[in-house]
Amino acid sequence: MTTAKNIPSASYGIVRREISESVFDEAAESVRNLGYAIIDSGYTPSELKIISDEFNRTREHYINVHGESKLRELNEVYTIRSPLTHGGEIFLALALNKNLLCILKKLILGQFILNQQNGIINPPRETYNQGAWHRDLPYQHFVSTKPLAINALFCIDDFTIENGATFVLPASHKAEEFPSANYVQRNAIQVEAKTGSFILLDCMLFHAGGFNKTSSERRAVNNVYSIPYFKQQINIPMNMTRSKLSNEAKELLGFNYTESASISDYLSKRKGKSY
Repeated sequence: MTTAKNIPSASYGIVRREISESVFDEAAESVRNLGYAIIDSGYTPSELKIISDEFNRTREHYINVHGESKLRELNEVYTIRSPLTHGGEIFLALALNKNLLCILKKLILGQFILNQQNGIINPPRETYNQGAWHRDLPYQHFVSTKPLAINALFCIDDFTIENGATFVLPASHKAEEFPSANYVQRNAIQVEAKTGSFILLDCMLFHAGGFNKTSSERRAVNNVYSIPYFKQQINIPMNMTRSKLSNEAKELLGFNYTESASISDYLSKRKGKSY
């Protein structure tokens, strides 16, 4: 594929077009059209070091609690489920990242919640459960005019070709069917990104982790945000250990969208709502 030069800037016969005034607008436009984009989280090198260290501590604790042999048996040894519910503030702050929320508000109309957060490890020279083509709303074959869910994959380490950077099929969030094998081979691309970046994916975009050919693990945290009509992977409000959360955090974590236990419980939640 050749890179076009001297791209025309003039146009005619066009009565509607996107307006892009910031890097956030550009990223949102890319997600809508191609299904993916990369943005910077805004963290400093020292903050990124803290996140990296906390990831390692949380992973060690997670394995001690659930047992490495059991996790391997379940094909879960390279995943840390719901790290923000383990007590540390780092992963909660990651889910509330200001740059990220700015773009999410441009992509998901109305209210959205954190559907799930998982630590992901791409092991060196070994296959893992994210290394197969999938959507983050799996088993669904439909398309929507607006994103229903967005995956914000936070890069703790650089994503490179060598260490298995994520493969994507551009614009596949617009197609119902998974494409043919030949199409995949011709059109799949790898998304390289620096430490501290968010790789944004429309959750209906087909993607897969690449094979890590290096001698080091490649770590990330995926944060999936969805409209409140989807159940959370794990009930986050029920598992939060913090007694003090901001209203913004409670809204994002789904405290206002838990299933009602009874009619009385449902009616009590209706106070002050017009819908």
